[in-house]
Amino acid sequence: MKEERYDISGMHCAACSASVEKVTRRLPGVERSDVNLTTGIMTIRYDETQVGPEQIVAKVEKAGFGATLHGRKTEQAEKDAKGGEEAALRRKKWELITAAVFSVALLYVSMGQMLPFGLPALPLPDIFSMHTHPVNFAILQLLLTVPVLYCGRHFFTSGFKALFHGNPNMDSLVAIGSACSFAYSVVMTFLISDDPHVYVHNLYYESAAVVLTLVSLGKFLESRNMQKTKGAITALMRLSPDTAILADSGREVPTKSLKTGDIVLVKPGQRVPVDGVVTKGESSVNEAMLTGESLPVEKAAGSEVIGGSVNQNGVLYVQVTRTGEDTTLARIIRFVEDAQGKKAPISKTADKVAGVFVPAVIAIALLAAAAWAIAGQPFAFVLRVFTSVLVIACPCALGLATPTAIMVGTGLGARHGILIRSGEILEITHSVDTVVLDKTGTVTEGAPAVTEVLPYQCDVDTLLRTAAAMESVSAHPLAEAITAYAAGKGFTDLEKPESFENLSGRGLAAELGGRTALAGNRRLLEERGVEVTPLLPDTERLSAQGQTPMFFALDGKLLGLISVADPVKETSAAAIQQMKDQGIRVVLLTGDNRAAAEHIGNLVGVDQVIAEVLPEEKAGVIQQLQDQGRKVMMVGDGINDAPALTAAAVGCAIGSGSDIAIESADIVLMRSDLQDVPRALRLSALTLRDIKQNLFWAFCYNTVGIPIAAGLLYLFGGPLLSPMFAGAAMSLSSVCVVGNALRLGRAKL
Repeated sequence: MKEERYDISGMHCAACSASVEKVTRRLPGVERSDVNLTTGIMTIRYDETQVGPEQIVAKVEKAGFGATLHGRKTEQAEKDAKGGEEAALRRKKWELITAAVFSVALLYVSMGQMLPFGLPALPLPDIFSMHTHPVNFAILQLLLTVPVLYCGRHFFTSGFKALFHGNPNMDSLVAIGSACSFAYSVVMTFLISDDPHVYVHNLYYESAAVVLTLVSLGKFLESRNMQKTKGAITALMRLSPDTAILADSGREVPTKSLKTGDIVLVKPGQRVPVDGVVTKGESSVNEAMLTGESLPVEKAAGSEVIGGSVNQNGVLYVQVTRTGEDTTLARIIRFVEDAQGKKAPISKTADKVAGVFVPAVIAIALLAAAAWAIAGQPFAFVLRVFTSVLVIACPCALGLATPTAIMVGTGLGARHGILIRSGEILEITHSVDTVVLDKTGTVTEGAPAVTEVLPYQCDVDTLLRTAAAMESVSAHPLAEAITAYAAGKGFTDLEKPESFENLSGRGLAAELGGRTALAGNRRLLEERGVEVTPLLPDTERLSAQGQTPMFFALDGKLLGLISVADPVKETSAAAIQQMKDQGIRVVLLTGDNRAAAEHIGNLVGVDQVIAEVLPEEKAGVIQQLQDQGRKVMMVGDGINDAPALTAAAVGCAIGSGSDIAIESADIVLMRSDLQDVPRALRLSALTLRDIKQNLFWAFCYNTVGIPIAAGLLYLFGGPLLSPMFAGAAMSLSSVCVVGNALRLGRAKL
């Protein structure tokens, strides 16, 4: 079996992706075929002895779409593709604005002369009056409609192409309804001079134009959101530096040319080019962009370093151990790509039924017209029935049912600092039953802070003053946490050390007021002969909680210890309780040691703790939970969370997190408050309820309206539905749908 990925072009809705899946799954030897509408990628697994790439491409093209083998694009190709997408989005924006302007003018002209409830007609020059100059009235509407049709031309090209290939979609529905409304109106325009009072009321140019404009608005918003989701992989690739310095010659060479065994020089402030092992030098390396952990990691000879991490303060000589596709960063990129490719988007209900609804409406219109023609009715009567069916079945209410609810729902979320990436995510979030939380920066603050001050043989002030004076010369995050804490207690005017020495991996030694001062871990103080036994029980307790205890001594005398840790956010426990009250299972997922993770888990009250998980393993944990039948939301903030965010049914990023996490996520919480997670779940449930109500009314309207338009009442002696009333009924259904959606905006989260 062989698995390949193809870039599919020409898809516009869920019906399109379903069509590609359907035709490819019918090929002999195909085990599975999944199409991701968002990324435009098809992942197909097949038996090479029964089918090949040529047959797969031919089958997709026969269905009306394009297919090419997916490959990693060059940097220039990525730029060209991105530029093309941005240009297309700008073009759509201007076409939408143009269509909206002409549609508003058209509505003013057409409907302003026929206001209900006895309201006076809107002012219009007499030369365009429907009563005195009906031909001019009709031609003006025709001229206002043509620019809207041109701006929405892609609906006709795409819709009719899909229809001719036997795979009708929502574009087909829009194209047929709009084209028939326009064609019928053009015919009526030519007939107006024969009988102005009859035919002037049978113009439906506004139906053709307004439908195109409203559906174009939804398509534009969808395209804009989809474009934002494609930056994650590009941003990940930028983490790897383009060049590296060879240690033996000092030459700067492209990172891609490095081979296993090469030794590279990494200066302070530079990124490590590829994965490797330190052969010489000592430094602190910031791996936060890859691991999510806020504290720098001390590196010395024999330590492993990750490509893309930042060397902070020392010079490192690194022997290359992995290059190209084997590096940790490349694996994370691959995990994100795979997760995006396998994550099939949910199809809107309207798209799901489009394949049945479109041919059904066309069949009903043709059958009704044929039946009345056989019954001996004149052509005008037959055309009236045919057009009435298509106009009343025009997908205005059906097309608005989902987008309006989603637009209102996303707006409501934005007002509460909850940004939803797409309508599909807003639809499916309500079904989440498991929330997986990253620890650092999500449940905790993500930055070190002093948690305990334990003096020994001195008072608290003496310990704090000495500690702050020593740490003021260090740029280490732990030192900064201590000096910030001391400053908050009023210790700002500190004595400066006469001299100091950084002792990598242990701490620092300094001369302070003519006395020898030490600050560091247990190993440093024991090396210098300081007795630390009295504080060892506290050290073990704090270490078990994931904290970092630091000892301080003066002239060989132990002053005490100060513990630094990443504290839990104030709202975390309350947020987790709210999720549990909603029936959600909460899981803490972290790379920390189990003791520290269990301690945090107990503090905030999660249901399960999964600890000591490597960055590239997080997506696998999410997949395991989903294989158990769970609908998982992943909440994180680091680059290491990106694969898990995309693998989960719903990825949720904390707003203060990395750009990669935010771009990989489906939901972004701008306030970095976990309490917005239960709010997002409630927002999704409310929006889905609104969508179902809208779809019910849209389908109910079509179920009742289409038979009447086909002449059912006329058959039993009742009136024949005029296309004008069909258009009015269509507009009324749209008003009901929009009005119901607007109610959602007043909901409380």
